[in-house]
Amino acid sequence: MTGNTRGDRRPADGSPVARVCVDVPLAHLDRPFDYLVPAELADAAVPGTRVKVRFAGQLVDGWLLERADDSGHTGRLACLDRLVSPEPVLADEVVRLARAVADRYAGSLADVLRLAVPPRHARVEKEPHVPPEPPAPLAPPEAAGWRAYPAGPAFLRALTEGRPARAVWSALPGEDWPARYAEAVAATVAGGRGAVVVVPDARDLDRLDAALTAALGPGRHVSLSAALGPARRYRAFLAARRGDVPVVIGTRAAMFAPVARLGLVAIVDDGDDLHAEPRAPYPHARDVLLTRARLADAAALVGGYARSAEAQLLVETGWAREVVADRATVRARTPAVAPTGDDPQLARDPGAATARLPSLAWAAARDALGADAPVLVQVPRRGYLPSISCADCRTPARCPHCAGPLALPSARGTPACRWCGRIAAAYACPECGGRRLRAAVTGARRTAEELGRAFPGVPVRTSGREEVLTTVPGGAGLVVATPGAEPVADGGYGAVLLLDSWALLTRADLRAGEEALRRWLAAAALARPATAGGRVVVVADGALAPVQALLRWDAAWFAARELAERRELGFPPAVRMASVTGPPEAVADLLAAARLPEEAEVLGPVPADGEKERMLVRVPRARAAALAEALHAAAGARTLRKATDPVRVQIDPLSLF
Repeated sequence: MTGNTRGDRRPADGSPVARVCVDVPLAHLDRPFDYLVPAELADAAVPGTRVKVRFAGQLVDGWLLERADDSGHTGRLACLDRLVSPEPVLADEVVRLARAVADRYAGSLADVLRLAVPPRHARVEKEPHVPPEPPAPLAPPEAAGWRAYPAGPAFLRALTEGRPARAVWSALPGEDWPARYAEAVAATVAGGRGAVVVVPDARDLDRLDAALTAALGPGRHVSLSAALGPARRYRAFLAARRGDVPVVIGTRAAMFAPVARLGLVAIVDDGDDLHAEPRAPYPHARDVLLTRARLADAAALVGGYARSAEAQLLVETGWAREVVADRATVRARTPAVAPTGDDPQLARDPGAATARLPSLAWAAARDALGADAPVLVQVPRRGYLPSISCADCRTPARCPHCAGPLALPSARGTPACRWCGRIAAAYACPECGGRRLRAAVTGARRTAEELGRAFPGVPVRTSGREEVLTTVPGGAGLVVATPGAEPVADGGYGAVLLLDSWALLTRADLRAGEEALRRWLAAAALARPATAGGRVVVVADGALAPVQALLRWDAAWFAARELAERRELGFPPAVRMASVTGPPEAVADLLAAARLPEEAEVLGPVPADGEKERMLVRVPRARAAALAEALHAAAGARTLRKATDPVRVQIDPLSLF
């Protein structure tokens, strides 16, 4: 950075040049800038520390990336203004990873570092740091839990020996997945290396935390999550950065956690949309961890009950091996799964095709409750009546002010708009004038009311956004839960009912079938095995591919089928696709400035939120880096011209519609 040195500040004698990543969100400034290190900061200004620098006349934050003996800049260099903290929070490995992630997602290094390093907490930094006593060596764990999978014990041995084994694991029904992940981490630690494990949410984090405490003992791991609060989160981050612990677990922010001698990166349920970062450059935890495994020559574990198309691609390209149980073991561990829409069931119950809870589902719930076992009911919507329509002509009820969907909050509640919140007490259907309303989509609380009336005397619990239950007792009871909020029952559920399957399968989304199966498998895995009376009823046509995969408990078959279809249609992960969203003129401007690869195919435009539009750019995977580079350079050209209309660039977004 050019400028005058401040006053008479003398540069440091050794390595006087500091290369700094300035925290400025402008694409054309995505490069390090050189500053002089003043003599008084020569010892404290080490790579990885936070600094303040003068940039374009303003005092801005920055990260000191490295010290050098000279600069390629021919003008005069300004000095670092000051050192924010002598704590080197940024590890070299994380800097390399952040640069790779920025390049992968057409983003800026500063944006990624903002995700990688939590905000500074000065009081925590000033706490006395006493390095812990080295713990006793950890013995390699027993592989008993992994013996159900033929390749499982060999995977654990590879982790202990420090080999970069990469596995895609399909968990059996009823599997204690936190224990299996804890064993993989323990094998890595026994081999003298560290591990990073990322889970979707805080509930999964609590389960994994308990399993790791049992497997590793105290003091060998920390949890990273925004739910911890600023002080606890920063304290855990510093413990990892200082090398006090070899293992970090957490939600998606932990994907960048600094761990010395990294030996294993692992992700739980990689298809969960919570793994996608909503802030620029919108990285996905799975891809960040796999990039990290490649850069650090570390092992990788991608696991869950379901399998994403991206995980299947890892298997088919040979980058990872699948760790699955044989079919005999799968059959022994799987609950009895039955659809309500197949021909034999329709012959017995003609109303099964249209009923929300057909007789087969009622019978399964009744039998389980009669056997003093809990019943889980999965409902894809929360609330009471999240969507309502005219009872006479079935026209969807819309808000008279903003045309948003109306909903009922409770049995005696007044219709209210889900967009603007206005009350529609005097609603009249614009088509027929009718004033009676009916459910178009029934939510979890309404379902709980209906089941409570159908099974009087049976306790009914709900688990969803307002209150997520972790566990429920093993006696007779009904649990109505939204996807992802299903609690674990003591001894497993006697029956699992999967309702409103059409709400998942008919979503206008590329991943609708994959997401439906993922949610169904997660719920069905909580049921008892068929040998213990466990039953799963899915209210859907048995001929549908996701239902077939559920019936056979074969997530790998469905993932291979999905990947083949994506290849045929030209959708991710078979290709690399970028979404460019913004005002129409701004989108056109960016794409016109982008030097896209010759193979690039531009699709659209299609309407997006508000008055924005979206364009898609598709290239073969071999040209992914060229696409990201072209879009990032075009974004830089726009910021250099001081274009004011923002354009959002996302590489392989979860939703393309």
